[in-house]
Amino acid sequence: MSGVYAYVELVYRPQNHHCRRLIMHAKFGLTVLAALAVSSLAITQDAAAQANPAQNHVGHVADGFRGTPDGVGLLDAAIAEAGVAAQHAGFAARDPSDLDAMKRHMGHVLHALNPEEVENGPGAGYGVVAAAGGVARHIDLAAGSDGASDALKTHANHVSTAAQNTVETATQMIELAKSIQDATSASDAAGMVRRLARLGMALTAGQGEGWQGGGLDASQQHLGFITREEELEN
Repeated sequence: MSGVYAYVELVYRPQNHHCRRLIMHAKFGLTVLAALAVSSLAITQDAAAQANPAQNHVGHVADGFRGTPDGVGLLDAAIAEAGVAAQHAGFAARDPSDLDAMKRHMGHVLHALNPEEVENGPGAGYGVVAAAGGVARHIDLAAGSDGASDALKTHANHVSTAAQNTVETATQMIELAKSIQDATSASDAAGMVRRLARLGMALTAGQGEGWQGGGLDASQQHLGFITREEELEN
């Protein structure tokens, strides 16, 4: 804008009050036009976002969602909580002769899987069940929204299926962890703890092949396909 102002001043060479007022009006008009242009751009961008609700739901999964730890995307929240659950399931399996240690880590596992089971623990307080369930829910909403592309619909099914697999694995772990807590001997608990540790790894790796049997790793892979094809990458 400074070049335009200089041009106006050069042309009119303010030698009297009338010319100075003319320059002031010209500058004010240019400022208003610039502000209107910025406002119009913001409105256009906001309207574009509202016009494609599918991408909004993808954003909830990939970028950020209200209520998650630090406002991260639902998938990142699920992966973080799954890591804590798997880690403490592994800790429990270190010494199959120590029943007290195995039971102690069950509380940590349960907290990371679903804090409604155990309120306090090493997890972030959101839980695998809520986060992975949220991934499936919002990616399904994206696929069912106006403006969803064919590629989004295809990969959304893959993301959702793998996330639902994770919820099922987490549910199995919760039931197993409670059984371990009820065990009366280390020998009774040891086999269940080994199985729990394997399930902890399956939260991300899955219990089968491909996205049909995959876990959060498969969800992350296919979400990446969506963000690239929809040009949503940061």
